[in-house]
Formats: sequence, C-alpha cells, structure tokens
Amino acid sequence: MTTGQKPGLRRFAATLLATAASAFAMGSAHAAYPDKPVRIVVGFSAGGTTDVIARIMAKELTESLGQSFVVENKPGAGSNIATDQVKRADPDGYTLLFVAVTSAINQTLYKNVNFDLTKDFTPVALGAKVPNILVVNPEVPVKSVQELVDYAKKNPGKLAFASSGSGTSIHMAGELFKMQAGIDVLHVPYKGSAPAVTDLIGGQVQFMFDNMPSSWPHVQSGKLRALAVTTTERSKSAPDVPTMKEAGFANFDVSSWFGLIAPAGTPPEIVNTLNAAMVKALDKPDVQLSFEKLGAVGVKTTPAEFGQFIKSEVEGWAPVVKASGAKVD
Repeated sequence: MTTGQKPGLRRFAATLLATAASAFAMGSAHAAYPDKPVRIVVGFSAGGTTDVIARIMAKELTESLGQSFVVENKPGAGSNIATDQVKRADPDGYTLLFVAVTSAINQTLYKNVNFDLTKDFTPVALGAKVPNILVVNPEVPVKSVQELVDYAKKNPGKLAFASSGSGTSIHMAGELFKMQAGIDVLHVPYKGSAPAVTDLIGGQVQFMFDNMPSSWPHVQSGKLRALAVTTTERSKSAPDVPTMKEAGFANFDVSSWFGLIAPAGTPPEIVNTLNAAMVKALDKPDVQLSFEKLGAVGVKTTPAEFGQFIKSEVEGWAPVVKASGAKVD
C-alpha cells in the first residue's frame, strides 16, 4: 500500500498553487503596465486648453512608458458625458480622464450628475494650472484692482463683467470677486471666451476674468488692460502683473487646472507608475516651454495630494455656485 498524499491534502495544495500562480500573474501584469494602448478621455473639443495640455502629457507618457497614450475627445454637458463614461470604465489603467476645474464646479452647478468626483475616481496627478487674468477695457478709468472696486462701488449696477458661459470657471471667478469685494455688478454670459473678449474690447462690457492664453495677446497689443492674475504667484508670462493676493484679496486663488484621474479601484501600482511619469515629464525643459507659451504652470503632486486638491476645489466652489444662482438641469 503506497503512502501518498490524501485527496484532501492534494486538493488543498492544488488550491494554494493556483492562488499563488494567479497572484503572480496579476503582479506580472501590473508590473508590465502598460502592455497595450491607453485612452485618455477629454470632455471638451479638440483645440481647447484642456485638450492641448492633455496632448502634451499624452506624448510624454507615450515616450516614458513605451505604449501609445491616445487622447479621445468626448465633449458634451460641460464634460459630464466624458466623466461619467470614465467612471464606468474598468479600473485597469487603460481608460483615464484628463479632468479640469469644470468638473469640480459641475458637482454643484448641475442639479443631477451621475458621478462624485471625490469618490468615483482615483486621483493620479495634477498636471498644470492656468491662471485667469483680470482684464478691463482701457476706457474704464482704473489701473488697479482696488481702483476697479472703488469705481464699481461709486457706480452700483452700472458695470458688467463677461464670461464664457454660466457656470464656467471664468464666470465663477467673477462671482467670487463680486462676493469678496462687495460690489454690485452685472454678469453677461457668452457662448465662449472669444465673443466675450470681442465685446470687452468693444466696450459692451467693462471687465472679465479670462483664461490667460486668450486675453494676454490683447493686453500686449493695448486693446485690454491687465489688473491682476488669479494665482498666488505671478505668472512667468506676465511678471509685471500683480496677483489678486497682492491686490488685497488674500483668499483669491482661482486657476483653471488640469490633471489625470482614473476609475475608482485602479491598482495603486498603476497609479504610481502614471504619477511618476507625469512628474518626470514636468521637469523636462520642452514641456515647461510648451506650458509657458500657454501661460500654464506645471504642478507636481502625489496621488494623495491631488485627491485632497480635488476635494478642496469641489467644496470651495460650492458656495460660490450657490451664491451666483447658476444652475443647469
């Protein structure tokens, strides 16, 4: 009679081997990430700031990680369609979202959204910030933020500020200024930044907080006057323009920001691989030069830091959106 393993022991051993093999296979798959092309979904049309920065980073990720990172534009509902699509994607690192400040605002702006930006996604890395710039028509007799506040208080209800649309970061920056300065001014929404700037130059409105890339050329040509940038530090593209903080608004830190997030549950090793590649890219001189031409500033974060940043943006914009009265069904 042979003395081999009992059937129960053999089954137990086989189970252990299968579990170990599965764990090894998963570890190997994660270690090999990415082993096929990766989609980076952008919730806006091609050519906008979000798209341009996403493509810069996609190129760097492709070079760094050895697989194609392909930008896919899915515009609609203020980027909500793209955000919801990525939320429902497999958390395997092969479908990512290049998210912008708009999504943080939308969390309050839209009556019904199908996602929670702070719970349904895994933060990867904040890539860049683009300051807004406070510009006025040169015919407005002010040359500083304080002079604009004083002028508005002397003329309640007579000044109007433009935006690229209700609920946009440009609109919300104006509402935040209105709240903090305690001034009575009218909001005039446009279908995009370009027509808003055109009317600002023409004098139909008196001021606006615009993304720097679209207004700065008009400042340089003398068609607009710049009063302040909305970041806590001065822009390298406009070093002579003071910050809102320098102008007396200590808590005014408003930027259009852009970063990479993944569906909730994406493995930490994949997130860390992507984060490391993003951080590495931000140190490259050609990336820094590309950002500088856009008026953008590269920002390096850990995934945890980006998660905290997103949370603070969602919470920070909520009272501004509510005070503005803006709402989208």
